[in-house]
Amino acid sequence: MVLPAEIRSFLSEAGELSRFTGRFFSQAFRPRYELYEFTRQCYLIGYSSLPLIGLTSFIMGLVLTMQLRPSMVDYGVESELPSIVGIAIVREIGPVISALIFAGKIGSSIGAELGSMKVTEQIDAMEVSGTNPFKYLVVTRVFAATLMLPVLIILGDTISLYGSFLGVNIRGTTSSHLFWTQVIDSLAFSDVLPAFIKTYFFGFAVGIIGCYKGYNSSKGTEGVGRSANSAVVVASVMVFVIDLLAVQITDLLGLN
Repeated sequence: MVLPAEIRSFLSEAGELSRFTGRFFSQAFRPRYELYEFTRQCYLIGYSSLPLIGLTSFIMGLVLTMQLRPSMVDYGVESELPSIVGIAIVREIGPVISALIFAGKIGSSIGAELGSMKVTEQIDAMEVSGTNPFKYLVVTRVFAATLMLPVLIILGDTISLYGSFLGVNIRGTTSSHLFWTQVIDSLAFSDVLPAFIKTYFFGFAVGIIGCYKGYNSSKGTEGVGRSANSAVVVASVMVFVIDLLAVQITDLLGLN
């Protein structure tokens, strides 16, 4: 039985990505460590993503609150609005939306940057000069994305809850103390921990896919554009796949 070309292409791509990931783990913890480049990437990735994630999170919290209010008023549970929004943002909406924004911003940036270096033979020049381009370019960026996305999501969740606080007070009056007390009291350890852990996997997926697409770019400037676009699409899909797996695992462990 001959598999269709699309399936063979998908399996080949998955195999190449798996081999690329294995190469990452084989070199990630070996000296020499590029600490300066890692720190620089943490700053660039975190600083450049914060304004967009912060703005998106604020609007998301505000709109979610305003959309939920009419339904909760109909059922007479308007007082529970801060609790419901807090659980929704911290457990699911905040991490996933922020990860998708991160994939679009950082995934495309990494894919385009490394793709441009690949087609202009800068990576080959680094190998000739005795530098390990994989460790310098890939390992530092993947570790930076893995570390910075959880930080960005924590900040994004906080900003989103502040937007929710403003949304609650548009048509009512709720003190800051009461709002934050309701949000914190509604959250359990089993709500926060799984949501926080999966953000590391989101960041790793975005970093490794962006680097893979850029590092294996070809066909000149057209290939750079394809690498950037493909990095965003594949990373976004992987965010949903990881989120699905995380939900199933937490359900099996009885954390839901």
